[in-house]
Amino acid sequence: MASLYVLPFLLLLVFFCTIATSYGHVFENYTSLAFEEGYTQIFGDSNLMLVRDGRAVHLSLDERSGAGFASQDLYMHGFFSASIKLPSDYAAGVVVAFYMSNGDVFEKTHDELDFEFLGNIRGREWRLQTNIYGNGSTGVGREERYSLPFDPTEDFHLYSILWSQDRIIFYIDNIPIREMVRSPSMGGDFPSKPMSLYATIWDGSTWATLGGRYKVNYKHSPFVAEFADLVLHGCPVDPVDHLSTCDRHESARYDSVVVSADQRLAMDDFRKKHITYSYCYDRERYPTAPSECAIDTHEAKRVYRSSGERFGIAEGRHGRRHGKRRHRQGSFDFGNFRI
Repeated sequence: MASLYVLPFLLLLVFFCTIATSYGHVFENYTSLAFEEGYTQIFGDSNLMLVRDGRAVHLSLDERSGAGFASQDLYMHGFFSASIKLPSDYAAGVVVAFYMSNGDVFEKTHDELDFEFLGNIRGREWRLQTNIYGNGSTGVGREERYSLPFDPTEDFHLYSILWSQDRIIFYIDNIPIREMVRSPSMGGDFPSKPMSLYATIWDGSTWATLGGRYKVNYKHSPFVAEFADLVLHGCPVDPVDHLSTCDRHESARYDSVVVSADQRLAMDDFRKKHITYSYCYDRERYPTAPSECAIDTHEAKRVYRSSGERFGIAEGRHGRRHGKRRHRQGSFDFGNFRI
């Protein structure tokens, strides 16, 4: 008789263990690196400071400069991750970026995968933007923007990028928030050349907060972004001929990663609650949605209702000051659905 009660308990235990596994670390065996094991400073002088015996980094922005670092190697596919804590208080115009790019190697045909954190005035939340550019396609960028379900200034949160031959997945705290699957129609717009990993903090006053309405106020500086748990695991490439040194088994490991059913539910829930802009629904920029866009009418309604801000889309990185591109959202028209 006792077995009648034990079996349901065991089934329930297996169910919760399965869910826990699907929400666990994407690559549990990948350990973090000390800064000097995989990275180098690219600008900022004393505005980059190593802490925790070199296993964490503080990047600061003040009137003199921002700061940034990059991976020592280029990679062709992999899993890249960091725990990040953002500057608190008044941070309008401040941009913190964690991203992959090859702009220094392929100036006119560069690829890029971005987490961009956009500061705000006191009392308003940081915003998160993800970008996907391929083959220099910044003119037809694939940007999305989100609110966050937590205060990113109070504690560290984990931000990760999975880049394989056929898909790109952005994660927050191991929950996928965005997936792009390669399609033949994208052609060279799918990032497909070796990239380095970067982290920067810089002044985005010209575009970052309400299209440049609010500037960086250096009275509140220094603005300090903290990076820890630096995971840099990919297929390195030769810097001269750009050929990968990764064996077939390791490369296949990245290609085998997909969004599980449980993760997809979590991703759908995140997007339902937090997406505020997607290029797929921007009819002024794209009268016809790009072919890879799967139109979700409920998501479109949320984006439309959240689009009070005109979105400045960044061009370029590495802490330089940039111009702005403004895109005003128009009405959405998807066949019989219109708002």
